[in-house]
Amino acid sequence: MTIRKALLAATMLTLPAAVASAQPVSGPYIGVGAGANWVNNPEKFDITGRTAREIAGLPASADVRFNDVGKANYELGWGAVLSLGWGFGNGLRAEVEGNFRENEVDSIRGFNLAPIARTGGFQRTYGVMGNAFYDFDPGFLGIGPSYVQPYVGVGAGYVWTDFHNIRGVSGAPGNVGTQLYANDTDGSFAFQGIAGLAVPFTWLGIPGLTSTIEYRFMGILGADLQVSSLSAGNRTLQSAKLDVDKYNHSVMLGVRYALFQPAPAPAPVAPAPAVAPAPQTARTYLVFFDFNRADLTGRAREIIGEAAQNSRRVGATRIEVAGHADRSGSPQYNQRLSQRRAEAVASELVARGVNRGEIGVSAYGESRPLVQTADGVREPQNRRVEIVLR
Repeated sequence: MTIRKALLAATMLTLPAAVASAQPVSGPYIGVGAGANWVNNPEKFDITGRTAREIAGLPASADVRFNDVGKANYELGWGAVLSLGWGFGNGLRAEVEGNFRENEVDSIRGFNLAPIARTGGFQRTYGVMGNAFYDFDPGFLGIGPSYVQPYVGVGAGYVWTDFHNIRGVSGAPGNVGTQLYANDTDGSFAFQGIAGLAVPFTWLGIPGLTSTIEYRFMGILGADLQVSSLSAGNRTLQSAKLDVDKYNHSVMLGVRYALFQPAPAPAPVAPAPAVAPAPQTARTYLVFFDFNRADLTGRAREIIGEAAQNSRRVGATRIEVAGHADRSGSPQYNQRLSQRRAEAVASELVARGVNRGEIGVSAYGESRPLVQTADGVREPQNRRVEIVLR
């Protein structure tokens, strides 16, 4: 083993071979995520209908609408999403998502019941959204393979809002024990924006498995929910409809699994040195080339000269010359380029006195990289010709 080859093998063994760069999703995938959900506080309520004036503490008259007659604050809650999608292999993805969010009521103000001493109940949302995403690849900027892939997305759909036993008990003089009560569900249009980061989990040996962390903003417009004013004896005093616009902020961790992805190429393994080198042990020399070039540099000619000299000294009966290329071009072009590189080295060996009949020339294109890379990456160590003396 030459000093050059030993150093190259040591370098390869120190690379994080278990990590693979992020690749565009191609074909079907499934995803799941869960995390914390905040409701935009305070959430304002509008009242519509003939009884709006009664709820607001005014005499009844014609149908009216009162804006901002009450507000609610919610505690930190949780949310989850489940999605089924398709990647087009160019960074674009489309998916259908089911979602659920829940937050407990923290406080209620207004509704002519102030101060409201005790509150309870939950606000829940659930629905179906259609989303479109674009995955960015920093490798396209010429900075090499990326192990973190940012993405953005937008979506629209239909979401139901559920007021589950929401209540507030008034402590105001003259209204002590009077309750505001809501237990109703209504669906409406919803939209969302998403920004996230994806990191592949190929070190687990499962191609297509990716972890995600993302921020989601979801707006729900125009949910109409029944609200009632109850006496201390739970007798309904008035009822009306709340016109509610809701805005949720979520941070979620998740996983995404792209189905039918090819297994990653195995990491290169450095050849073990011979235990007891014999005079007939094969010797290998590496000749490197500039990007998209097949002409020999001065250093390349020195290495070829050393190989030619040693072939006569050790009495080599066979010299194998194999050309290779990196993955920055198409496989067909790289096959031809590796052939030209191998022929250039073979011609230089003949010029150095080696019998052409002793030389076997082969070309492997980008199929046998010395360093594993993503497609399109320029890797100097893969632009090479290997000379083996046997």
